[in-house]
Amino acid sequence: MRGLLSVSGDHHLTGAFLLLAFAFIALEFGYGRLGGGHDMYDGREALASVGVAIGNVVAKVLSSGLSAVPFLFAYRHRLADISLDNVWSWVALFVAVEFCYYWFHRASHRVRWLWATHAVHHSATRFNLSAAVRLGWTGQLTGGFLFFLPLAAIGFHPVAIASMLALGLLYQFFLHTALPVDLGPLEWVLNTPAHHRVHHACNRGCLDTNYGSVLIVFDRLFGTFARAPRDETMRFGVKGRVPSNNPIAIALGEWWRLAVDTWRAAGFRRRLGVLFGPP
Repeated sequence: MRGLLSVSGDHHLTGAFLLLAFAFIALEFGYGRLGGGHDMYDGREALASVGVAIGNVVAKVLSSGLSAVPFLFAYRHRLADISLDNVWSWVALFVAVEFCYYWFHRASHRVRWLWATHAVHHSATRFNLSAAVRLGWTGQLTGGFLFFLPLAAIGFHPVAIASMLALGLLYQFFLHTALPVDLGPLEWVLNTPAHHRVHHACNRGCLDTNYGSVLIVFDRLFGTFARAPRDETMRFGVKGRVPSNNPIAIALGEWWRLAVDTWRAAGFRRRLGVLFGPP
């Protein structure tokens, strides 16, 4: 998904964001230590997340053109010219990107081909800001950007789409804070750290819920919203997987398991089921 941002040449912005993210991670880590929240972070796991994040940036630089070309092609053959010289056009783009992101994120949990990349983000066993930068290296190869391609075909400029996605990613970074943040009435409309903590939990009642980016309204509308369980401690990590602090194993481990399961499946139909069925 982030590879779409290459349409606007954002590699320097990506580096700046990563440095800013590392600074906030250090602040949260320090706050937890000074405030007695020693279980907020596991040092080795946080360093592994940093390694994954650096690998993600390298992968995006090498593969970003894979999404740029389809978006420019779709926009060249757009159905209409949507001017973004008024606030309502930006509001429409924001809602449209949120809608597409919801379905992209939901599919990333329900289609194993997409989950092989997205599982990287869920592999951390501690919910904190370091988990936010634990992003897969193979997003461009799986074609996740196709969920946003209709926006360019309708008439939204690819740079505008990329900018809106970038703002959403920035917002999502802070959703991963380990601090107990409560936004009051805004919890009904916005995705918040409390909602996203549920999304990352691997408790049975938390699986496949709260897919929103900035908004939580589509989860409420389509029945995927869930609150934190009151009678159990939330657990994190990928259900049924042994955690690793090796960045390469984190980034590519699920792909290896997918390749093995596909090879062992008998017949073409079953192999398709492994690739595109649920994890």
